[in-house]
Amino acid sequence: MEKSKGGSGISFFERYLTLWVIVCIVLGVMIGQFIPIIPETLSKFEYAKVSIPVAILIWLMIYPMMLKIDFSSIVRATKKPKGLIVTCVTNWLIKPFTMYIIASFFLKVVFKSIIPADLATSYLAGAILLGAAPCTAMVFVWSYLTKGDGAYTLVQVAINDLILLVLFAPIVAFLLGVSNVPVPYDTLFLSVILFIVVPLLAGYLSRVIIVKKKGLDYFENVYIKKFSNVTIIGLLLTLIILFSFQGETILNNPIHIVLIAIPLIIQTFLIFGVAYGWARAWKLPHSIAAPAGMIGASNFFELAVAVAISLFGLNSGAALATVVGVLVEVPVMLVLVRIANNTRKYFKYDNA
Repeated sequence: MEKSKGGSGISFFERYLTLWVIVCIVLGVMIGQFIPIIPETLSKFEYAKVSIPVAILIWLMIYPMMLKIDFSSIVRATKKPKGLIVTCVTNWLIKPFTMYIIASFFLKVVFKSIIPADLATSYLAGAILLGAAPCTAMVFVWSYLTKGDGAYTLVQVAINDLILLVLFAPIVAFLLGVSNVPVPYDTLFLSVILFIVVPLLAGYLSRVIIVKKKGLDYFENVYIKKFSNVTIIGLLLTLIILFSFQGETILNNPIHIVLIAIPLIIQTFLIFGVAYGWARAWKLPHSIAAPAGMIGASNFFELAVAVAISLFGLNSGAALATVVGVLVEVPVMLVLVRIANNTRKYFKYDNA
């Protein structure tokens, strides 16, 4: 989701995101049931399993995020490495694998009598995509709400984006392979290029060119603000399209939404606890510890949705699972914000 600069807090759209998602689910299902010509037409516009209309909307979501990343700040972060170590180890050596274990246990063991095996595997694939994509955007909102260090959060996000370029595809490919899901590697890497590399380069070049021509103040206070709510609007339009294809699945298996949400919520609390607890044990200041926990707990679900659609299709169980991630994220993360704020007294340190 869209990042909030210090002082702006959480916007109206962001605060009620879960409500908008529900509205889009209902609208999308109704379109699929009563105006099927729309999804039928949209399904004709795709290349290598990548939906062109959805790709455009995904770019609208991700580009504003990438604009706010100043990669020059990475160098300065080397003076405070502990917070970066907590973030990187939690996100890349722990989170993807705990997501696989938890989701696999619930979807394939606990709910075995409720969810058919092939559908459980598809849902697991969506959970894997969520677990391999740590948050790169809404974490700025969570950081602000917990009085986090905005500059350090930016560095944590920037480094995660760089690692994402290298490790996302291999981790996803490995875990999908373990899950006996056929991996179309060409589509997977095409998705990484389309939904990470291209918007990342576009954001970087936009920053360099505009700052050079009109200055940093114009870039941050005028240009970036032109994209206010563009990320969320793009997400909501994507969900309408997605659920116009998913309508039949949801109407036939409404309980599956709840069942998918259970392991996702457990994973969110677990990863927050690991990163936040580790930061406390390492005596990091709360302004770094809270965002470190938030980055791992929340997901880059725009990317997860995009890759799920690219790999498995708009009407797949994997795509549905990633959308459930969108549905539960905001209310769960607001609970974690409250937990972080209520435990601030246990972080009385100045070193990072």
